[in-house]
Amino acid sequence: MLKRLFVLLCVMGVALGARAQELQCDVVVNSEQVAFANRQLFTEMQNRIFEFMNNRRWTNQSYRVDERIKCRMLINLTEMPEVGTFRANVQIVSVRPAYGTGYESTLFSFIDRDWLFQFNEAQPLDFAENNFTGNLSAMLAYYAYMIIGMDNDSFARLGGSPSFDRARGILNLAASQNSIFPGWRPFEGNRNRYWMIDNIQDPVFIPFREGIYTMHRQGMDLMAQDPEKARKATLEVLRNIQKISQQKPGAALIRSFFEAKSDELVNIFKSAAPADKQAAYTLLTQVDPTNNTKYEVLLQR
Repeated sequence: MLKRLFVLLCVMGVALGARAQELQCDVVVNSEQVAFANRQLFTEMQNRIFEFMNNRRWTNQSYRVDERIKCRMLINLTEMPEVGTFRANVQIVSVRPAYGTGYESTLFSFIDRDWLFQFNEAQPLDFAENNFTGNLSAMLAYYAYMIIGMDNDSFARLGGSPSFDRARGILNLAASQNSIFPGWRPFEGNRNRYWMIDNIQDPVFIPFREGIYTMHRQGMDLMAQDPEKARKATLEVLRNIQKISQQKPGAALIRSFFEAKSDELVNIFKSAAPADKQAAYTLLTQVDPTNNTKYEVLLQR
């Protein structure tokens, strides 16, 4: 897989070959809960967000068309407090391929319940990294960089750092606006945009980020050819996450990880040797107790 090489070189600032946009993002706007006569507005909103995410070059990295990062944004509009202003819950998911298979591994999964934004059909959806042009474009750009950063971390150790720095810059700019828009500040919740980027840039979480690389390059990418080695690597990642969880209980980043990975982890270990199944079950039920019922399948002989 050439993508790892591309990411490593791009982190060092080397540009290679023809460029394509980084994201292949599916966007769905669900407006069923909002009573508004002009339903075309929501179609236009969906189209504008799709174009914003997919037609913009977010970094200087080089991607082939078939290497674009697959992701999805499901925007559930919940309220229109006034015409042109919307509240929403949004699920953001990204996947990356497992080498040598047709399998796509969920890499990032997060539900953001703090979307409040304005949208007007007559105004363009603008973005400037050093200028706050609107909360919708700021949130979209923030998640574009989070998705790219997580993907890069999975192909190169700490390879996502430049993108995470840019996500942090967007957060700092948005938080400085003294505006009504929630989700950018630590006191507004314990699982919001602030805490996601704060966790990922906290030195305590460096083993977590290194684990994202290990789990995918030495785990998922080897699963087809050496499943035992891949499981051993994944167990070591879980042990490191357990240590971090003891220092940072309830961390947003760890919760997001298990939202993305719980089903996959069950599938990885359900065919493992009994000792590895037991080790995985013990670790998973300690670190991710909300999914204990799901992990009980690992106790089956």
